[in-house]
Amino acid sequence: MSVQERKERERAGRERLIVATARELAEQQGWDAVTTRRLAERIEYSQPVLYSHFRGKREIIGAVALEGATEMAAALRAAASAGDGPRARVTALARAYLDFAERNPAVYDAMFQLDGGLAFAHEDTPEPLKDAFAALLENLGEVAGDDVHPALFTEVFWAALHGLATLTRAGRLPPGDAERRVELLVDRLAMA
Repeated sequence: MSVQERKERERAGRERLIVATARELAEQQGWDAVTTRRLAERIEYSQPVLYSHFRGKREIIGAVALEGATEMAAALRAAASAGDGPRARVTALARAYLDFAERNPAVYDAMFQLDGGLAFAHEDTPEPLKDAFAALLENLGEVAGDDVHPALFTEVFWAALHGLATLTRAGRLPPGDAERRVELLVDRLAMA
């Protein structure tokens, strides 16, 4: 291995460490606790080393969001592939989305609530974000209906899932009806 290859591998390793540490800190204490000073202390590198990888917290949030989008896409596809028939696939997809949001609140915030400097719904949208949307579209397109564009239907379904995830986490919805909400969403929107 050349010196250059070793340096690139070490740099990539430091970047993964920064992102993993930021994610862990955010999940434990919230995004307000994620500062370059704290990250530098935790990973035992200087703040200038962090700045050589990321210009600041915003870019770190963006990196966590991209990692989360990749994980979410995989979770959605795995859940939907286990479903037998359109209703089962859409139900599994909705549950997987809500489960991901519940299990990874800081990552979910990085993806959809915080400014990570990422463009959504544009030509320059990063591939992991496009892929997460595609994971929804792949399974919702078949239930959109003849008179509705599949991407538009997917946006509306995604918005409903995001609303359920956000309102549930904020304690605005009674926890006992979570499964019934998924059933209503699937029955009334996707299978109407």
